[in-house]
Amino acid sequence: MINENRLLNEANSFFTQKKFDKALFLYSQLSSNFPENKEYPVYALFCDIASEDEEKAISLFDYFSVVKDENIDEAIQYVEDVVNAYDGDIDKMMNVLKDLNESTVDSLDAIRYDDFKTLIESRGSFRIAFEDIMFSTKVAIENKDDFFDFVTKLIDNDFNSTAYTYLDGFNEYFSYDEQIEKLYKRLEEKQLANNHK
Repeated sequence: MINENRLLNEANSFFTQKKFDKALFLYSQLSSNFPENKEYPVYALFCDIASEDEEKAISLFDYFSVVKDENIDEAIQYVEDVVNAYDGDIDKMMNVLKDLNESTVDSLDAIRYDDFKTLIESRGSFRIAFEDIMFSTKVAIENKDDFFDFVTKLIDNDFNSTAYTYLDGFNEYFSYDEQIEKLYKRLEEKQLANNHK
């Protein structure tokens, strides 16, 4: 008999390590063995998106992982809208972008970390503020302290894949930095804790 939770944790772990082929194989297994579960095909879709755009796939994965527990149908609908827009449905894409612009900061594609902290205050939580901007805007980090603060908050709010992406992206600049090592360690501990849930 298949251990559903263990298989899902393993698939998610492959996804966060960017081993998308292995993750896709496991998500497909889950989809065929548990056809009533609506989230497995969505995860498989993220693997498919990753073959064209890793960053978008990881952002969607993080968003979905966080929001699905609150309302799975809304989370799936949102992902479908973004994916349909991404697949070239111009009207839909314009609507998604318009919605994002209305609900996010009026900026092009980067927000300074100080401005992002102001957004956190106005939205009342890091998670909500980050969900607002995660698909439309990059956070422009200008110094090391902001970087560590931002990545720590990503980890605290379960945006683990995004945290890995930021760490991997900046690792060459801060290689062998003690704080980078600590953040990687925290992420690994979180992965292990999630795998044992």
